[in-house]
Amino acid sequence: MEKHVERIIYSSRWLLFPVYIGLSFGFVLLTAKFFQQIFHIIPELFSISDSGLILTVLSLVDIALVGGLLVMVMFSSYENFILKMTVDSQHKKLSWMGKMDVNSIKNKVASSIVAISSVHLLKIFMEAEKVTDNKIMWCVIIHLAFVVSAFGMTYIDRMSKIQKH
Repeated sequence: MEKHVERIIYSSRWLLFPVYIGLSFGFVLLTAKFFQQIFHIIPELFSISDSGLILTVLSLVDIALVGGLLVMVMFSSYENFILKMTVDSQHKKLSWMGKMDVNSIKNKVASSIVAISSVHLLKIFMEAEKVTDNKIMWCVIIHLAFVVSAFGMTYIDRMSKIQKH
């Protein structure tokens, strides 16, 4: 009975597979949104203000950061929880593939969230005259919470590595 339960639990990792496929669809949607913004800005390029163009570029950077986060989570989680990814000799493997454990993934995700939050906060500051002081304050507090959380996870990860050695 114990072996049967272990086999079921071990096989249940495949339930994550549709989640990773769903994330890849999310990546397709992000790509479509990225190009939608580019096509939207092209006709207005010479009439848009500098700050408007910067806000648009920051939105594109935001999308790129979220896309990178999605790719990292999809690949590294698939490798860690389902199967090792095999890449033939004709295709180069991404340098971080096969090297990220669960703690590394958490730290990379936390770093990405801080970067995404930073871009969002910069966009808010660029439109500060249109945003209430209360909203700016809460955005800064939330961003600082992300930063403190990222540092905390990194600190805990380093402490656990020191204890292992």
